Amino acid sequence: MAGNRKTSLIALGGNLPADANAPQVTLSKAINALQSEDITLRCVSRFFQTPCFPAGAGPDYVNAAVAVETSLAAGELLARLHAVEAQFARVRAQRWGMRTLDLDLVDHGGQVLPDEAGFGRWQGLPLERQMQEAPGQLILPHPRIQDRAFVLVPLADIAPRWRHPVLRKTAAEMLSDLPPEDVAEVKPL
Repeated sequence: MAGNRKTSLIALGGNLPADANAPQVTLSKAINALQSEDITLRCVSRFFQTPCFPAGAGPDYVNAAVAVETSLAAGELLARLHAVEAQFARVRAQRWGMRTLDLDLVDHGGQVLPDEAGFGRWQGLPLERQMQEAPGQLILPHPRIQDRAFVLVPLADIAPRWRHPVLRKTAAEMLSDLPPEDVAEVKPL
């Protein structure tokens, strides 16, 4: 059910071509495809190049972030993001694998879903389990924001004062907590 309009933050990434388009073209087209009667684009970060992990495992990624205003509920917005990914040949074959397009709902009006305990369980999951397990429900805010320079650099580009509703740190503060070498790997295109 659509309710009041909320600001949502979305992280974008990709490292494989879609329809012979380079990842930055795919990201631009995906941003256009997101806009609709119930999703209004408010801000777009610069595009950044990020090395594939582990090094040499594939082409570099292109990452960005957008702020949108929407009347959609979090689950409805996530479904829309998945539909846009599908438009650009996204295949979910391997967790954290190479992809044409990845749209992650980072924040939806400061909501914590399913609740603080559920968020905490996913946020505290050890890396080896993160690589194998995927939540069966939407977790908000995205439980790995604070660990990922490729998300925080573009996010800080458009919303440096956005405050994580659980960690109570701004995007800029979380970015400054990361190792400088991680941040330095995320370069503007």
